[in-house]
Amino acid sequence: MIFAFATASPSTRPLYVLRPDEIATFQAERGAAWAEWLTATDFEAGLGEVRLLPGKDGGVAGAVVGYGSAQARRRTRFGLAKAVAGLPAGDWALQGTLDQGERTEAALAWLLSAYRFDRYRPGRKPAAETRLVCPEHVDPERLIAMAEAEALTRDLINTPAEDMGPAELETAFLDLAAGFGATTEVIRGEDLLTQGFPMIHAVGRASPRVPRLLDMRWGSAGPKLTLVGKGVCFDTGGLNLKPSAGMSLMKKDMGGAATVIGLARMIMSLGLAVQLRVLVPAVENLVSGTSIKPKDILTSRKGLTVEVNDTDAEGRLILADALAYACEGNPDILISMATLTGAARVAVGPDLAPYYTDDAGLAAALEAGAKAGFDPVWRLPFHDAYETVIEPGIADLDNAPGYGFAGSITAALFVRRFVEGPRYMHFDIYGHTPSDLPARPKGGVGQGARALLEALPAMLRQ
Repeated sequence: MIFAFATASPSTRPLYVLRPDEIATFQAERGAAWAEWLTATDFEAGLGEVRLLPGKDGGVAGAVVGYGSAQARRRTRFGLAKAVAGLPAGDWALQGTLDQGERTEAALAWLLSAYRFDRYRPGRKPAAETRLVCPEHVDPERLIAMAEAEALTRDLINTPAEDMGPAELETAFLDLAAGFGATTEVIRGEDLLTQGFPMIHAVGRASPRVPRLLDMRWGSAGPKLTLVGKGVCFDTGGLNLKPSAGMSLMKKDMGGAATVIGLARMIMSLGLAVQLRVLVPAVENLVSGTSIKPKDILTSRKGLTVEVNDTDAEGRLILADALAYACEGNPDILISMATLTGAARVAVGPDLAPYYTDDAGLAAALEAGAKAGFDPVWRLPFHDAYETVIEPGIADLDNAPGYGFAGSITAALFVRRFVEGPRYMHFDIYGHTPSDLPARPKGGVGQGARALLEALPAMLRQ
């Protein structure tokens, strides 16, 4: 999918963005014909409300779109993107009193609105091509990099497991690396055991599509940044089988991997001065005679033993080996992303990306980055008082304590046990939009990646 801004030309039409209190002034300045038209069509400048403006030749001379009230904008992310579907094909230029941040948000929303997942609908009529002239003082290269990365993340999540297993995720990973001259290594199948990744192997061994660890390196100068993404390409729950309702969206259980791949794409395409490493343990959690069993005890790469009290808590097992391996490379900053727990969704819903860190500097940078990237996050605590909950007595750790509370926190505490040395941040994302929203159609979605991109300069300076 190609994302681009238009170049201003004589055929470019104006798109006037109006707040409710600006309607009267606009009508007075633009003449009786448009004033009467807006009155006759009851235009109230609600957020995303569109009216096409007639030209003297009977064509469309421009359009107005409402910017709504401050409350409406707080309650609807990317609200101006509603206008895109109401505009005819052609090039458009924003006009009005938007500040730079508002123009940037509008331009990003416009690009994100162009996304379509049509892989399985090849005969679908393409949407009308409405292009925006990049607003003044807005960085088009940066926004296009964000949109392209988000499209990659969405495509990976939206593709069903039949066509997005560990091998296909590996192909996408290697294709991205090749496109930017990154180096790669892949450890597959029984080699995971001989090279010290027993828990990645244990989770994935029940599938005929062999488990693997994907490793990408890019950049030779700057601080070391390592990203780790959970790549469970489908999760049945294993022997602790999910009910059908719980399994229906499990093609998205590789959303952490898809999101770090998207973030890596942004970092490389913008040429950030960083030594980037990306690790993705890619598996399917299926049921067979070789499935891990409840109460099995696994020994991790780090040497910690783990009692498996629920085979459906598999993501933290594969992350554990990958995180321990990441720390062996002595990164300055380590970030993990995973669709790890339903508890996180209960806590904050599908629109926020909850994250954990003990580092106040990283948290402050991320909060600022979330605002700049229009990518909301919410900090949850590594609450040390719950550490004993994940200690079963028979082994060092319990992958699914029957505590009944704080499921996202205890999962985060579990993965933190495998991190030593680097400054660390963990995301427990959802990776899915349950219904169509402005600039975010129903389906896979990246969370936290734009916030991190905007935060990285400050993080890496600390």
